[in-house]
Amino acid sequence: MGSNLRVDGTRLVSRLMALAAIGATPEGGCRRLALTDEDRQGRDWLVAEMTALGLAVKIDAIGNIVGILKGREEGPAVILGSHIDTVGTGGRYDGALGVVAGVEVLATLRDAGLVPKRDLAVIAFTNEEGARFHPDMLGSYVWAGGMSVEAAHAEQDSDGAVLGTELRRIGYEGPERPGFLPAHAYLELHIEQGPVLENEGGGLGAVTGIQAICWLELTLKGRPSHAGTTPMAYRKDPGLAAARINLYANDLTRAIPGQLANSGVIRVQPANVNVVPETVVMTLDLRNPDDARLAQAEAAVRSYCAALAARDGIEIAFRDLARFPATPFTESLIATVEESAAELGLPIRRMISGAGHDAQMMSRICPTAMVFIPSIGGLSHNPAEFSTEYDIAAGANVLLNAAWRVANA
Repeated sequence: MGSNLRVDGTRLVSRLMALAAIGATPEGGCRRLALTDEDRQGRDWLVAEMTALGLAVKIDAIGNIVGILKGREEGPAVILGSHIDTVGTGGRYDGALGVVAGVEVLATLRDAGLVPKRDLAVIAFTNEEGARFHPDMLGSYVWAGGMSVEAAHAEQDSDGAVLGTELRRIGYEGPERPGFLPAHAYLELHIEQGPVLENEGGGLGAVTGIQAICWLELTLKGRPSHAGTTPMAYRKDPGLAAARINLYANDLTRAIPGQLANSGVIRVQPANVNVVPETVVMTLDLRNPDDARLAQAEAAVRSYCAALAARDGIEIAFRDLARFPATPFTESLIATVEESAAELGLPIRRMISGAGHDAQMMSRICPTAMVFIPSIGGLSHNPAEFSTEYDIAAGANVLLNAAWRVANA
């Protein structure tokens, strides 16, 4: 193929915007929570696009959607993919770019009459975000054998909706076994979701791996009492304890190299302005590129909470929501991404991913690499999330070049 073939950047962006219109929010973003009606509409759109290209479309028992372009020889496929579900206040590019760019790569090869040696496939994985069902990256986790279909089907959202029931309700519990398509390699294009590329001169990212992630849910129980008549010294206040835990986790980010922390959910009961709460449920998102340092941070949080509970007379219970080790990608495939960018005259740098991605799960079963494009303003999980058409096309062209190289090697 050489470096002459290019994706149609305008067509790619047009497809992205067509998908973005499904679940569009007034702020300009998207809300397609996994297995909702909006997710079903997005899935229907994707299946129609794949079918129109003549791809063999298959759906597995966890709802992963696979479109396959047959190669000249039988054997494992080169898989491109990501997800089309969003967080509650999502943007138009996170996840969707990797899926739609994969479709555009296969459309470009179709238009040129090129047939790869190996099968090329695009996968849209179910519930990558974890915004509705835990854990995040669920569809790829099941695909890679880390979780059974039965366990995944039993997961419930915060309202008690059961994943398997919702999957059947929207018509996407497919007949295929997850992992039915053996993988020769996996490549994923994604927005960076952070400010590094834009702030350090632009260009693309050849992702070397994904940092370790630990999601915890803490339930803090105290004693409800009147905020005006109960002196401070007599209170058992889980709301105050939650604030202290949040601050302590933040302090750890300055004490432990590479450490990140966030508390994205804090639910207080009863939620009355003049009542010391009885219960607080909060989450902690702890991340670090180094497994040992993340373990150090988690141990420090648990020790701090035990001391805090004893001192303030409250109860603190922990529940794991997600836990994944640091994930290095495949050196030879990272180098292929770099070589593909160089052949196209595109600047690229090596970088680690701060967020989890389906590539993290796929690396368990095959060689894996990722390509990042800049996120303007570093924004993601935000309706204002944006990447330029130039960067979108550049990233897709690297994906095309790398996929063709690997599929014909």
